[in-house]
Amino acid sequence: MISTAIPFLSLIKSSQATELTRGIVLPSFCMVMQGQKKIQLGDQMIQYGAGEYLISTIDMPAAGQIIGASEAAPYLGVRVELDPREIAAIVLEAKIDIPANLKSGPGAFVGKADEELRQTVGKLLRLLETPRDAAFLADAVKREILYRLLTGENGHLVYRNVVIDQQELGIGKAINWLKKNFNRHFKVEELAEAVNMSVSSLHHKFKAVTMMGPLQYQKQLRLNEARKLLLSGVADASTAAYEVGYESQSQFSREYRRLFGAPPMQDVKSLRMQSDSAALQI
Repeated sequence: MISTAIPFLSLIKSSQATELTRGIVLPSFCMVMQGQKKIQLGDQMIQYGAGEYLISTIDMPAAGQIIGASEAAPYLGVRVELDPREIAAIVLEAKIDIPANLKSGPGAFVGKADEELRQTVGKLLRLLETPRDAAFLADAVKREILYRLLTGENGHLVYRNVVIDQQELGIGKAINWLKKNFNRHFKVEELAEAVNMSVSSLHHKFKAVTMMGPLQYQKQLRLNEARKLLLSGVADASTAAYEVGYESQSQFSREYRRLFGAPPMQDVKSLRMQSDSAALQI
């Protein structure tokens, strides 16, 4: 992933296909400019390419793989960091109508960009050529991208979880609680009480948004954090297991291998050898 002079904008380039890579997709708008990509959200495997985008309004466990890339035609992508509060603010400021029967749904999805959205993304990229203009105009163009998303055919998919969560669901609050407490043991009843929901309602609504239950989500947070610790070199496998809340090294290794396809140190060695780790970035 290539950082740019615009803080919320990153570029992705890969001249080769990648292995299926698991991780956490942070709130973002990610558009493919050239090439092909596959992403697994829950049990669904979705393929998308040039002119299509992935948008996530929550921290979403996923698996991604670049499948269309070569030296002659590399995979190219654009990633714009999102704050769900920005989406909610534009819904209010632009007076976007919210359907009365709006229901929760997956916190990430793939859509096709219309002409207005493609032009606005192009406008943001052109700002990279003029740093002075970028410093003054980039935030406004980002708002325009969000506006185009919200007023496009998939607008209701963009704002449904942001708006519903503010109104009633509390799933965002549950996710934040899990992110703060992922490394300790707890019962689902404790989480339900923290977000003022019944256990059954929490399970149903949490799975509708994240495509998994709260404990499965916690496990993915743990294992992804352990992977970061291992990659950074600040911890070995046993230390990483302890840091993220595992009491059993064997259980940690077993669950790590089940998620990432290899034992901890073998997986990390493989990742360090990869020349391009862009698979989950867009």
